[in-house]
Amino acid sequence: MIISRIYTGEDNQSHMEDLEISEHSVPTALQRIDSITFRSHAPGRFSDWHCESKRNYIITLSGEGEIGLGDGSIHKIGPGRVMLVEDLTGHGHTTRVSSNVPRVTVAIPLTNQTPGSMDE
Repeated sequence: MIISRIYTGEDNQSHMEDLEISEHSVPTALQRIDSITFRSHAPGRFSDWHCESKRNYIITLSGEGEIGLGDGSIHKIGPGRVMLVEDLTGHGHTTRVSSNVPRVTVAIPLTNQTPGSMDE
């Protein structure tokens, strides 16, 4: 399984890396959460540069999106894609719904964890 991590680098820019998660690794263990939010965003919706207010897993359930980073790269996000979004400072990232149907996501804020750690 791959989890895409968005994080703030030393250059104050958001970056994305893919983390390979094995079936028996710690991240597949139970993790404490306090809430879960389902969102639906219309085709064409654009959210300009922003940082996350807290660390979240964001999972795309349907539709497609694009994540824009400060280096000009665009990352396509489709159904089933799991992202660990933890760029809490810096320049941030953009998001756009690129499909002709709404992009439905679930956001799962993480508690009691430090950025970059996948375990608790």
